[in-house]
Amino acid sequence: MSTAAILIAVVSFVLAALLALLTIPVLVWLERRIASLIQDRLGPNRTNIFGFRLGGVVQSFADVVKLLLKEEYYPSHIKMGRWLFMLAPVITFSAALLAFMVIPFADTLVIEGEALRLQALPVSFGILWYLAIGAIGVLGVIFGGWLSHNKYALLGAARAGSMVISYELPLGLSVITFVMTYNTLDFNAMVQYQSGTFLGFLPAWGIIVQPLAGIILIISLFAETNRNPFTVAEGESEIVAGYMTEHTAMKFAMYFMGEYVAMNTASAVIITMLFGGYQLPYLSTETLTTHFTTFALAIMIVLPIFLTLFIRWMRKNNSVRKSVSSDGGRAFETKVLTVALITFGLVVEMLLLYLAFFAEEPLANALTIALFQLLVFVVKLMAFNIFFIIIRWTVPRFRYDQVQRLGWHYLLPLSLLNILVTALIIVGVGS
Repeated sequence: MSTAAILIAVVSFVLAALLALLTIPVLVWLERRIASLIQDRLGPNRTNIFGFRLGGVVQSFADVVKLLLKEEYYPSHIKMGRWLFMLAPVITFSAALLAFMVIPFADTLVIEGEALRLQALPVSFGILWYLAIGAIGVLGVIFGGWLSHNKYALLGAARAGSMVISYELPLGLSVITFVMTYNTLDFNAMVQYQSGTFLGFLPAWGIIVQPLAGIILIISLFAETNRNPFTVAEGESEIVAGYMTEHTAMKFAMYFMGEYVAMNTASAVIITMLFGGYQLPYLSTETLTTHFTTFALAIMIVLPIFLTLFIRWMRKNNSVRKSVSSDGGRAFETKVLTVALITFGLVVEMLLLYLAFFAEEPLANALTIALFQLLVFVVKLMAFNIFFIIIRWTVPRFRYDQVQRLGWHYLLPLSLLNILVTALIIVGVGS
């Protein structure tokens, strides 16, 4: 293995871990702020470190410290299997984290004739890995509820198990439809397929090529991640906290973080299979490479405009009356962040100017395109995470029987019908 291959492998693993783990406090913050926006109230905006609030993100890190310092409580009635009771949240968290590792966040880099994947786990059967590892996560839920020896926890675990069975079938069948359409099990190949066009002018995104399968996939992943309106495994009005009733401190935190990692992973799968992954419509890697100068100029024009609008928005929303603030209306934080953003923009502008007009470095151009694709991937990822959050705070939770009816009476027959129609179309086009 070459030095470049080792370096890219390490960088890919670190980036995947950061995208999976560092998004947890951001997603918790987004959950609170979007909920407060929908409910017409303020979210967390006071917790700070040396005056820096970052819009409220610091509150999420304060929550981590609180959970680390809370007392670990073990119910006295749990006599046997305590080790598995403690391991159950780790299973759920680890499964969600490992499932994320096969998601490509940029196109393959070619260095000295060697193709290097920007994936933590560079496998060509990514969709099978996701289905296999993702299904293990429910075992942590079942073990946690069963070993709690609590009727509410046991009922929540039973609901979670039955819901997974109900929605794994339409999920798997919708995935089969996409495998038939893309003719691959590789996530990266799926993204490359979507860089083309459909009907000559539409982007060949999965949601356009296979709209019914895309809708079934999204609904099934909502159920798989135990998000509203499918939170029957932890219905507070019926079964207290469900399967995690007896889990406290870091055991609860692992379940809590596992839910957000699972939501983040589901969002990554959705954008990879349905919304072009790390690519923008009509802008494949080949197109960006061929027209790199035009691409660099476009970024140089768009970046100052975006930073200007963002700084103006920050200054408007990061100010309060001086009488209720300890730092003169948060002016110091706003000033520091403004200088940092302007400095960042100038550095990027100079680098792009150098690469576009004063240097001919294919590797540097390829790395610049990879960074741009990473940015596109992150923006899409956060956009769909926001969609998950909006659904939670706007759609009421389904009853357990409604959840089962949706899976068995509607999604399963529709996914079977969609496979039949897709097979007929593929055979007809091929013949």
